[in-house]
Amino acid sequence: MKRWHRAMVTGAASGIGLALCEKLILQGVEVIAIDVNNVKLQKNFDSNLLKYIDINLVNSKSVNKLIEQLKNIGKCDLIIHNAGISATGKFEEIDPKAYENLIRLNAGFPMQASIAMARENCYADNTNLIFISSLSHATGYPGASVYGASKDAIAIFAKSIRKPFAKRGIAVTTIFPGPVRTAHAERHAPKGASAEKRMMPEEVAIRILNAASRNAKTLHPGGVAKITGFLGKIAPNFMTKLMRKIIYDKLDRAVW
Repeated sequence: MKRWHRAMVTGAASGIGLALCEKLILQGVEVIAIDVNNVKLQKNFDSNLLKYIDINLVNSKSVNKLIEQLKNIGKCDLIIHNAGISATGKFEEIDPKAYENLIRLNAGFPMQASIAMARENCYADNTNLIFISSLSHATGYPGASVYGASKDAIAIFAKSIRKPFAKRGIAVTTIFPGPVRTAHAERHAPKGASAEKRMMPEEVAIRILNAASRNAKTLHPGGVAKITGFLGKIAPNFMTKLMRKIIYDKLDRAVW
């Protein structure tokens, strides 16, 4: 596996982000962990390899704050835009402000931060830039349409910057995870949904780092993600109906 010197991970306090921080620190990588909640990080890590930055990524000034911090810390050769929030339920029952925050965090921040970091020369040589999209890119997401749209946007953004960033020595990888066993997934899952078949975040983290190490363009981690992504391409109407049946029709509350 490729050896990185300094990594930046957003959404680092739980789920896939926390698992990524753990794996990287065990490899001796300095980690800049970004989140608004550092309780788990402080409990789990007692290492001089960890630098924690408390940034509310929904805030319009979050990109400027990040750039100022990075100028003090130094360049990164691995950046993982993992932070994300969702809003599930009937579209009209969800607060419009929740949608604004979702779009800002899931799509606006990683796009603006990626460009600002290039402009301010915050990337080291041979950098890997990772975006966490969603399997909804291939299937749609009835019951979480704005979430799906935000993750679709980040996938298109990553695809669009891949060649120009490659000229700067930056390899761009997009991840399309399927169901993952996290508190976030549990909170937004339909009533009665089982978590047993969801992939553990530690396994997803390993697959993400392996994909970054080989400069992969995309990754569908696990069999479920690969099969669903494939079916989404060849049978989109079928997959949309299936997603509606197993998710939308079972949603009994709005959550954001």
